[in-house]
Amino acid sequence: MTRSVTSILLCSSHAATLSLGLALALGWAAQSVAAPNFPVSEQQRGTAQKVATAGVALSELAPNAPDSHTVVRGDTLWGISGLFLKSPWRWPELWGMNLDQIRNPHLIFPGQTLYLDTSDGRARLRVGKAIDGDVVKLSPKVRGSTLDYKAIASIPFNLIEPFLNEAVIFEGNALDNAPRIVATQEGRVLLTRGDKAYVRGDVGKDTVFRIFREAKPLKDPTTNEILGFEAPYVGTAEFARSGTNSRVASSGSPETVPDTFIVTSIREEANIGDRLAPITAREYDNYAPHAPQAELSGQIVSVYGGAVTAGQNQIVALNRGKGDGVERGHVLALWHDGSKAIDRTDDRLTELTLPDERHGVLFVFRVFERMSYALILSVQEPVRVGDRFTQP
Repeated sequence: MTRSVTSILLCSSHAATLSLGLALALGWAAQSVAAPNFPVSEQQRGTAQKVATAGVALSELAPNAPDSHTVVRGDTLWGISGLFLKSPWRWPELWGMNLDQIRNPHLIFPGQTLYLDTSDGRARLRVGKAIDGDVVKLSPKVRGSTLDYKAIASIPFNLIEPFLNEAVIFEGNALDNAPRIVATQEGRVLLTRGDKAYVRGDVGKDTVFRIFREAKPLKDPTTNEILGFEAPYVGTAEFARSGTNSRVASSGSPETVPDTFIVTSIREEANIGDRLAPITAREYDNYAPHAPQAELSGQIVSVYGGAVTAGQNQIVALNRGKGDGVERGHVLALWHDGSKAIDRTDDRLTELTLPDERHGVLFVFRVFERMSYALILSVQEPVRVGDRFTQP
């Protein structure tokens, strides 16, 4: 999964006037490994060029925005942006980065110092060394590194990493025909790590599998339409030995012998009837937070794990997916519908509907055709099924 990249920062007599975005764009162009080719419309490109020139209004800066910040290991793009901005997802405007780089912010490394430049009444970040006053020097530098382990992450990756294989929305009930556990070692009721599981079904050429409990339909809170199926994650198992359908019993009839698997990890104890699905390649893309380009709104379908409500750093399923324009890295605002109240200053006791209240922020990290999974980055009140989300 490791890829090398060489980033080159330009040095010239005008280096002090280069924004971080331009420096990174130049560095990105010199990579030895091509970046993913994300489509960028002319309108998006024009917007990127405009904000790269204009910077951000000073009113958008965080109240205690520092003059500079030296990147340290463990920093994230979201965290650094939050130091400088009221709205961290607006970091491309602050850094003046081209939209081609928004989803690939891999050239920000521990040890670099970012300086806040407000010299012309607009805010920008620059990278380099302070020389005199507000002057910033960009020194020529060639850096060979890996994308996934040296450059800073977009958000704390440890919050979503466990869910990249565990949280899956199946199109239709794909697990109906998946291999299944039909018997346990020595007749045990439950299986834990190291136990043998006997499995029937077509396992193909795969050797490592995820174990899921029976899938349940996920329905749109408004239309009640089934959008997909979610199966609770149980653990993993490895193929150990093939069974056979050709062995002949003493009665002369052929016997059915299931395949043998070893349970290798467990989230909860496995049982007869649990289904197996191959482990897919994990999505280690270091995608960056960004707001949707088009209008986007929807509702929370479920709280992952079956809880009634969710809080910060928990996972929720959304009723919008790839077909609706949702992308990994999208930042969305959470809303509660306005509650009911009575106007007791009115003799008629008029019933009121209070304004909807925005109370949290979501970060989309897995996208399926009709649904998505999002991490709750911040929230003021418990999140419930049916709560709305919109652009931030």
